[in-house]
Amino acid sequence: MSHTAMSRTAESWPIGAALLQFPGTLADGTSVQDAPVAHWAAVLREVAAAGFDHVDLTDSWLRPGDLPPERLRRLAGVIEDSGLGVTAVSAVRRSVIDPDPEAAEAHLGYLLRTLDAAAELGIPVVSVGLHRALTPAQLAAQWFWTESGASDPPGDARMWQLAVERLAALGRRAAGLGLQLSLEMYEDTYLGTAAGAVALVRDIGMPQVVGLNPDIGNLVRLHRPVENWEDMLRATLPHANYWHVKNYYRDHDPATGAYFTVPAPAESGLINYRRALEMALDAGFTGPLCVEHYGGDGLSVSAANRDYLRRILDVKLAARETAHGVAGAAGAGEARADGRGARPWEEREKREALR
Repeated sequence: MSHTAMSRTAESWPIGAALLQFPGTLADGTSVQDAPVAHWAAVLREVAAAGFDHVDLTDSWLRPGDLPPERLRRLAGVIEDSGLGVTAVSAVRRSVIDPDPEAAEAHLGYLLRTLDAAAELGIPVVSVGLHRALTPAQLAAQWFWTESGASDPPGDARMWQLAVERLAALGRRAAGLGLQLSLEMYEDTYLGTAAGAVALVRDIGMPQVVGLNPDIGNLVRLHRPVENWEDMLRATLPHANYWHVKNYYRDHDPATGAYFTVPAPAESGLINYRRALEMALDAGFTGPLCVEHYGGDGLSVSAANRDYLRRILDVKLAARETAHGVAGAAGAGEARADGRGARPWEEREKREALR
């Protein structure tokens, strides 16, 4: 994708905290949209106090695309005062192919406004998906992914084309604003498998602007058979421009057919992020990262995940730099052997001739 990684280091790589653990409604019932600016500032101070230098403006907390101009300017000031960079706006559960045509149109309009707001705030990426609002059963469950949610109609060519057209419209707006659009993988949508996600971005046909958010944590947590995580990343990482990182413990009892999953720290769950980051670098991934965690003190777990990812990046980037240096030295040696560079004894002879 179009991000440049030449200056990326383990410490400078943008890793933002998701705001999943901060509710969109205050204790008194006030929406965060309408809350005093001081509340926004307090949340961002809390993120910074956890050691983050970036944040993901997750729209389950605050919707920049629905803020009037003056409030959007106030948000910009709060972000600047916090000292935080913003990796992305993650706009979730706003499917542009919702089966309710009015809802789908409303979501498209909202996402276009979100792109405009991101540009106004200087945020480089907007992440969107095709997943829809949680069902009553999901809202009642301890972990919502243990209940089935809405799904896109498989094999429906008309609906697929509508997804392509509307996501391409978002991509064109993003391109005009100098932004990236990232499509989040999510079960039972047209972004619910590696093959489907790759096919969708290819049909959209804007590889410099529209890429994937290979959030395979959304898939490995399902209580049913899923694709191998390494196979999913191998297929999707070459198309990735943003990445929600989270992990889950996963178990399967063959005797009963039962599956069990719960959230895990990034270093402890099913997905081996040491291997995953190596695969990402091999694929040329240079986009920002976002660390997520459901349950408990999600911010503190996310902070530990951030540090874990930086430790891995430090080792993997250093290994690449060393390998590049060795390759460069080997190339220089070959040049001398071919007579294109000065040989040591030739240099000595030149010095002696000048005496």
